[in-house]
Amino acid sequence: MIFEKFKNKKVLITGHTGFKGSWLSTCLSIMGARVFGISNNVPTTPSHFENIKKFLEKDFRGDIRNASRIKELVKEVQPDYVFHLAAQSLVKKSYSDPILTWETNLMGTINLLEGLSELKKKCIAILITSDKCYENLEWVWGYRETDRLGGADPYSASKAAAEIAINSYVKSYFSKSNISIASARAGNVIGGGDWSEYRLIPDCVKAWSKKETVVLRRPNSTRPWQHVLEPLGGYLMLANKLYENRDLHGESFNFGPSLNKNFTVLDVVNEIAINWNDIKFITQSNLEDDFHECNLLKLNCDKALQYLNWSSCLNFEQTINYTSHWYMKYYENPCNIEETTKIQISEYFKIFNNKNLKV
Repeated sequence: MIFEKFKNKKVLITGHTGFKGSWLSTCLSIMGARVFGISNNVPTTPSHFENIKKFLEKDFRGDIRNASRIKELVKEVQPDYVFHLAAQSLVKKSYSDPILTWETNLMGTINLLEGLSELKKKCIAILITSDKCYENLEWVWGYRETDRLGGADPYSASKAAAEIAINSYVKSYFSKSNISIASARAGNVIGGGDWSEYRLIPDCVKAWSKKETVVLRRPNSTRPWQHVLEPLGGYLMLANKLYENRDLHGESFNFGPSLNKNFTVLDVVNEIAINWNDIKFITQSNLEDDFHECNLLKLNCDKALQYLNWSSCLNFEQTINYTSHWYMKYYENPCNIEETTKIQISEYFKIFNNKNLKV
């Protein structure tokens, strides 16, 4: 199997205490990798990371904005693979703290690239940006990797700028190096263990666990909803393909669900409601938010299918079921949630291997 190639490899993950980072750390540990994490974030409360941190070989603390610290840690770890997930990832927060957002998402990426530039060994780096890096024109079709970058809000614009910086560094400093780099674009990732503020499902389950009512402010907004393991499988497959084929050096890839059908915020909540009792929510789509966020966003993932043989594995109902089941198990017994995480990883990658790794 392709993921056996991570066994005994040193893998450095920035932002490992976050939602996607904690799942990726667990996946790689199960695959036999030696996992090292760099994060400046204090884990959320509750925290998925606190349940799985024992899987790491070393848990470093470092601010991605601190260039000297990042350079020092890259040099110390001497990684075979790097997955860069550290980010200020909230659109709403980007309006209230744009400087932090720009410094983290743009300069943080540049700081990591500077650290990688001093590595003398072969290393594969997957730099994750966002589906929001595209100039969003509210198209009904999916954005391709060659479409215009942009962003009206500070978060989206900072991710577009990070993509431009990555492209510049690849061409200016990594054209003949031992470092192979690709960027990955995904968004609206859901799944158990996400406890961040201002996100649909965490807000819902926290409120419902207290018998509170949730207010849905954008009930008709559509997003490319995907379970967290979907893009992570894509990142891992991209890393392995890049290891084998340097022709993919400098390329960008979208990772998202099928474009066959759109699902709204209201669709997500109604699907979760199937497995929850006594939930309450109201829709107030006429409310004026203090920040702008696009209503329609899709990704075209044909490039990932063509070059990586990757496509999403779970349908909408499976995605929501995985997610709601995890939170239900958490509220039943949070001490046993690690087992639920491991079971879902095992189940998902059986599906993934059957679909995406066929010869």
